[in-house]
This record gives sequence, C-alpha cells and structure tokens, in this order.
Amino acid sequence: MVGANLKSETMKLMDKRSAMEAEMNAIIEQLCQPGGPGLSGNLVDSEGFPRADIDIPVVRAQRHRLAELKNDHQEITEKINVNIQVLHSAKLTSTPKDSGVETNQNASVATAGASASLQNLVLRDSSSANDVDMISSMPFAMVDEIADASPAAEDGLQLGDQIVKFGNVKAGDSLLQRLASEAQANQGHPVPVIIMRQGALLNLSLTPRTWQGRGLLGCHFRIM
Repeated sequence: MVGANLKSETMKLMDKRSAMEAEMNAIIEQLCQPGGPGLSGNLVDSEGFPRADIDIPVVRAQRHRLAELKNDHQEITEKINVNIQVLHSAKLTSTPKDSGVETNQNASVATAGASASLQNLVLRDSSSANDVDMISSMPFAMVDEIADASPAAEDGLQLGDQIVKFGNVKAGDSLLQRLASEAQANQGHPVPVIIMRQGALLNLSLTPRTWQGRGLLGCHFRIM
C-alpha cells in the first residue's frame, strides 16, 4: 500500500511538473518570437533608452515568472527523484509489466502530450546561446520501469533517468513510436543517448538487443 501511494504521489508530481513545463514553454515562445527580447536580451536600445518596440513591464514580469517556474521545476524534480529512488530501493518496480519500448506504446498514452516539453520550441530569434542551451537540455521522457539484467540496465540506464536525446529522437510527436523505431532500427548497434540524472547531463551508449525478457531494451519510457 505504501508503495502504491508513493507511486501515485510521484505520478501527480510528474503531472504538476508537466504543467510547469507547459507554462514555461509558453513564456519562452512569447519572449523569443521574432523581434522579441529573448530570455536575457537588453531592454534598452543602443542609446540607452527603453526599447519602444516591447512592453518592458510585461517582459520583466514574464522573466520573473520564468525564473520562479525554473526554481519550482528543480525542486519538484528533486522530489520525484527521491521518490523514484525509494521505489527502486524497495524493488517495487523490479518486475515491469511491459519491459520493452516497442511493446509499451499504450502504457503511457494517457500522459503522452500532457506536457509541452520545452524542447518542442524552435527558437528563431533568440539573442543568447544560453537560451538555446537551456531548451536543448530539457528531457522529454523518463525511465519509470527497468528490468534487472536487461540491456538497458547493463548499459548503465537507471530508474528515474530522464531522456534528453535517444539516437535521433529529441522530442516532438509520436515519441513512443519513434523511440521504438529507433531501437528496432539499431538492433545490435550502440545508440548514443543523453540523459539527465539528478540534474546532471550524462552521455550513455545503449545497444538494443534480444535477451531473455521482452523488448530490445527491457525498460519503459514515460513521456513527460
């Protein structure tokens, strides 16, 4: 019962984080539209006067709200990571119902698309490279189930890891299908993967392959 309650709480936290990401994405899109000030661009012109082409109070309010959301996002991510580690330590998810990405396309459909990942945004007129870096490092999926002795586990993937890039898959639509296709297309070949683990970006190499369990990786990705 405790495990079920903790998992339910974690899922609610994930949904809350998804809502934050959607709001962050909307703010970033507004700030970074063509001619916009960007996330950190100057609010004054070349002569030092306030820019007349933007609503400076609104821009300041949006940037302030974005900073608040980023802090809240980090805090809730830490809570999620702690819960997942507790679940993992208790081996409450040691026997996944569906252990391969190619057999799990229905497992997280209810949550797919629930959040507008920051990675879906295409910056057109950003004035700062840091703006792009922040967005390009946002994860789009989380490992919420992983089987012992599976290819994913043996190659270093862990429960709670957040996927930033899986081969050629970064974000967008039909992510579960694209992840499955990427794994199938690279069976027996290493796939470069970028993950976020406890706030840090890491590079892994996963090789999809057959094993005694289901799927080519033996893990399940939950779209964030």
